[in-house]
Amino acid sequence: MNTNQIIVLIAAILLIGFIIWWFFGKHQETAENANVTKGKQEADVVVNGGYSPSTIVLEKNVPAEVNFDLKDSTACLSHVVFDQLGVNKDLSKKDVTPVKIPTNKPGEYDFTCQMGMFHGKVVVK
Repeated sequence: MNTNQIIVLIAAILLIGFIIWWFFGKHQETAENANVTKGKQEADVVVNGGYSPSTIVLEKNVPAEVNFDLKDSTACLSHVVFDQLGVNKDLSKKDVTPVKIPTNKPGEYDFTCQMGMFHGKVVVK
């Protein structure tokens, strides 16, 4: 092997390592409790290269809405999908898109972008 081949091999290995870390590695998650006012709870999620916060905690039996604020025009992030709830919302139509979350029983509702690359969840306690 010559020097150029070694450099290309090292670069390829580093790139593969980065891709594995990006898609499968544990990343720091941010969690936030919803704000409860007048018998209703709301939480805001900023969509910008992912979801922030990525975890929303809701109280059981209090009507809830999660508002998605799209700041990133990436096609993948232009939709939010809650498979368990049968929700697929287009976020590009409004500045902020609300999604109603059932809170009648405790559990977790995962959400993703339309390609499943970015993840978040809503936890009902």
